[in-house]
Amino acid sequence: MTTEVHAPNDALRAVRIGLRMSQDDLAKALRRAGVELGEPNEASKRLVQRWESGVSRSPRPVYIRALERVTGVPIESMGFAPQVPTARVRGDGAGGHDMTPSAEGVAPASADTRAGQQAAAENYSGVWLSRYEYYSSGREDVFEGRHYVVLVQHGNRLTGRSLNGASLNPDSPLSLDLTVDRSVVTGTWTEQTATGGYYQGACYHGAVQMLMEPTSRRMAGKWVGFGKDFDVNTGPWELRLMDTSVSKATLERYSVPPE
Repeated sequence: MTTEVHAPNDALRAVRIGLRMSQDDLAKALRRAGVELGEPNEASKRLVQRWESGVSRSPRPVYIRALERVTGVPIESMGFAPQVPTARVRGDGAGGHDMTPSAEGVAPASADTRAGQQAAAENYSGVWLSRYEYYSSGREDVFEGRHYVVLVQHGNRLTGRSLNGASLNPDSPLSLDLTVDRSVVTGTWTEQTATGGYYQGACYHGAVQMLMEPTSRRMAGKWVGFGKDFDVNTGPWELRLMDTSVSKATLERYSVPPE
């Protein structure tokens, strides 16, 4: 008899920790949000545990709307497996072929695939100071972005999200999805700029690759992303470890704009 292995939802856990909520706190907030939305739900600590452990991968719509209201994060960024229709090519009856969706959804990665991934030798969970530089063509100058980010590790994967109120530019949350292979750290980033800021709420995303120093307290490298003129931009990016704890007290201490 084999036991099914579930991939933990580290993205949701990172969002929850970034909000400085326990699993029970999140469940209570979801129930309040349901009442406010006019669609009461029965969110519980056990349900949150099932989501974060990966046992439940597809929340019902009533919970999706409550999650988005409480976290301010779109469901696509919370690590759930969306039921995206797969495409099938079929004859159109007129000599050609059309692509039509099937009723089946795309299944998440198998346990065998996940088990084959190399595990990281170190544990990099904790609060990190993220700092990157970028050139603004509209202002013709170089600027710096800084966030306190909480990283959550599972195997060789790191999921990160900036803490509330912990960015140099207010209301500009940053998300990271990274993979560690020995000293090489690579992955993707997404930043939602402030609605009232210079970039007027635009969402930017791209890739990042860094090298981890032997001390495991700093990783540095470069980011790459697209500019408004469809050009490819790049610049330096580093993360420095501030604290290995993710306790409420620690997260509260770093929920301030970095100096």
